[in-house]
Amino acid sequence: MFFKILSSCLKTFKGVTRVFCLICGMFRWVVITMTFFLLGCAVVLAQQTSTDGTYDEKYLEDQFYAAFAYNFLLDKPGSVVQQSLSYNVQLGFIKDIPLNKARNFGLGLGFGYATNSYYTNIVAVETPGGIVYRLPLEQEEVNRSKLETHAIEFPLEIRWRTSNPIAYKFWRVYTGFKAEYLFSRRAKVVTDEGDTAFSVPNIEQWQFGWIVNFGYNTWNLHFYWSLRDLMDSNAVFEGQQLNVRPIRIGVIFYIL
Repeated sequence: MFFKILSSCLKTFKGVTRVFCLICGMFRWVVITMTFFLLGCAVVLAQQTSTDGTYDEKYLEDQFYAAFAYNFLLDKPGSVVQQSLSYNVQLGFIKDIPLNKARNFGLGLGFGYATNSYYTNIVAVETPGGIVYRLPLEQEEVNRSKLETHAIEFPLEIRWRTSNPIAYKFWRVYTGFKAEYLFSRRAKVVTDEGDTAFSVPNIEQWQFGWIVNFGYNTWNLHFYWSLRDLMDSNAVFEGQQLNVRPIRIGVIFYIL
């Protein structure tokens, strides 16, 4: 009787684990789908102009954002090369806080979600003594290797724009600071023999950086320069500390 109950519990646990993994895999695609939806809204709203003669003198702008960017790794060792698409996806809300009567200069304070993938030829291997970072061995057939993070981000922007209560098309220059709390830090290696994924505590849990966003109407350039190394002092590659620092270049879209 006991073994039957134990067997039933194990089957239930395995089923719950599969569902959890499926949900985690789908979550990224949900975020990307929502980002494209907001992008579509941004394109539509960007074409609108108030034509009925009414407008709100206390208008707010650019309170929802979605961004796509490419992650570059600075200061990487000479034997390390980036591969595939090291992408960044962001989605969030920023409270617009105008500081002048024209409401074209102010602050933005917000929060959002971001995911980052860093594809390189570095292979992370989980061992009893910790995580080892190395290049692929000659007999290994490594198809992809990456570090992946999921974060809650907190942007603070100084905002200047040429907006007014009537038109929806204007120039903007937003610059400031962003803090990120990484609630998920993983490594994944894909080989011909299968996939290996595990948590990587060597990735710094808090990241900080400067941001600059500027552009006109729908299309805006996005720059992020990290002020902190991606890995902590325990991450060692070829006998040296793995000091890599990300910068991001991409596009950002604002609506409402």
